[in-house]
Amino acid sequence: MKNYLDIIESKLRKNIKLESITIIDNSNKHRHHKFFDSKKFHLHIKIKSSYLKTLPRINAQRIIMNVLNEDLKNKIHALEISIEQ
Repeated sequence: MKNYLDIIESKLRKNIKLESITIIDNSNKHRHHKFFDSKKFHLHIKIKSSYLKTLPRINAQRIIMNVLNEDLKNKIHALEISIEQ
């Protein structure tokens, strides 16, 4: 079975034209925060996409967040997005 980060990558690759993607799990860095939940992730997604880079940053991030909508409700506590060309 795929791990959760592979599932996220698969969803993004299926829905967005991108050249490369790196997903970093930063959850351990937040372990001592007041509202830390070990069942939710703190992720940093680094995407290289010529397509997304042609859009205003807010629109590109909105597309990513729409793809991950259910995950943001249930499994992702915090999401940092970096888009490169």
